[in-house]
Amino acid sequence: MASYDVIVIGSGPGGYVAAIRCAQLGLKTACVEGRETLGGTCLNVGCIPSKALLHASHMLHEAEHNFAAMGLKGKSPSVDWKQMLSYKDETIGQNTKGIEFLFKKNKIDWLKGWGSIPEAGKVKVGDDTHEARNIIIATGSEVSTLPGVEIDEKTVVSSTGALELPKVPKKLVVIGAGVIGLELGSVYSRLGSEVTVVEYLDHVTPGMDGEVQKTFQKLLKKQGLEFIMGAAVQGVEAMKTKAKVTYKLRKDDSEETLDADVVLVATGRKPFTDGLGLESLGVEMTERGQIKTDDHWQTNVKGVYAIGDCISGPMLAHKAEDEGMAAAAVIAGQHGHVNYGVIPSVIYTHPEVAAVGKTEEQLKEEGRAYKAGKFSFMGNGRAKANFASDGFVKILADKETDRILGAHIIGPMAGDLIHEICVAMEFGAAAEDVALTCHAHPTYSEAVREAALACGDGPIHS
Repeated sequence: MASYDVIVIGSGPGGYVAAIRCAQLGLKTACVEGRETLGGTCLNVGCIPSKALLHASHMLHEAEHNFAAMGLKGKSPSVDWKQMLSYKDETIGQNTKGIEFLFKKNKIDWLKGWGSIPEAGKVKVGDDTHEARNIIIATGSEVSTLPGVEIDEKTVVSSTGALELPKVPKKLVVIGAGVIGLELGSVYSRLGSEVTVVEYLDHVTPGMDGEVQKTFQKLLKKQGLEFIMGAAVQGVEAMKTKAKVTYKLRKDDSEETLDADVVLVATGRKPFTDGLGLESLGVEMTERGQIKTDDHWQTNVKGVYAIGDCISGPMLAHKAEDEGMAAAAVIAGQHGHVNYGVIPSVIYTHPEVAAVGKTEEQLKEEGRAYKAGKFSFMGNGRAKANFASDGFVKILADKETDRILGAHIIGPMAGDLIHEICVAMEFGAAAEDVALTCHAHPTYSEAVREAALACGDGPIHS
């Protein structure tokens, strides 16, 4: 029986980061993973492969729509779908092998197989039981589906199946207008699919800033995506090569059907804790099926911690990473810290969408006095030169103190630009602090400065 200071169950972004940090802090560490490769959902069938396909399909879009205007003449490229999937797989391989290298470098044992916790201080993997003074559960999440919708990963697919379709479908129906549905919908739309998004709510990307939601949907429609909003899916009938989606419109209760070659179910994710033995261990769970933890990421069972998608909070890889480092610090006798008020979210479509902190809707609900500074990318020289002038930057600041409360960006490189505001918020900065900071010209980041200026005396280029 092997003995460890820490055993981490799950090697996704939360798990592998927790394991590496534990090892760096001098703790003898092992990580349990049942997949053939490390990296969890994110690296294998989530964030990384989807970004590869988003990048490849965006290059195609640029060639088809913008190259000629820049004087780049020639035949438009054709899509070799098989090669594109190979590129995606190579990207996955490079990243997962990178985690394997980091495990070896930090002397972390990879316990291959699926783990369970028969009792506190013990982890069972296959036929072997290992002792651990501390256990970190980082088992992530799995696809959440709807009643009447059965995923076969052929005609009716989850995000996993959508990343490895044998061919580009002529008609794709996406159920759910959240991040995953819109990203993968964008990929296939660029590749030539007729994409229809069916959403229960009256707006896309639930929880995001209202103005961003409206602008985002408008831009996606301009790109060719169709939307059926306020529609409750009743069921999906999968046939040999096609599928039929039945939905009811909430406004008049009328029932409609849609034909599709492929249906992508993108209705969110739920915590994955199957097979861990949490019930017999006595681990407390929330009503939503998440593992309940205290302020130090410890469950009610001493020495058993949990992080990432299987606990409460946004299901984001970087949130899991932060919690992984924090839990490792706590176990090592240090202070672990996660600022849940400054966790950015990004949608990797084109244009990108990024947000951090409060939305206008949340501030109004709280009754907090605020001001909004907004600047359009139409006024940004770099954006105009690069055919990327759709969208805007909006900064929300306290009306009295000018302290930044949130930011919302839809536009080029939004996922990178948002971090300037994240750093500013961590330091408790005012919008004026950003406005008085010199930004290089010409860069997209100038739009962030202009939005900060708009919180005061006004932007220069608007």
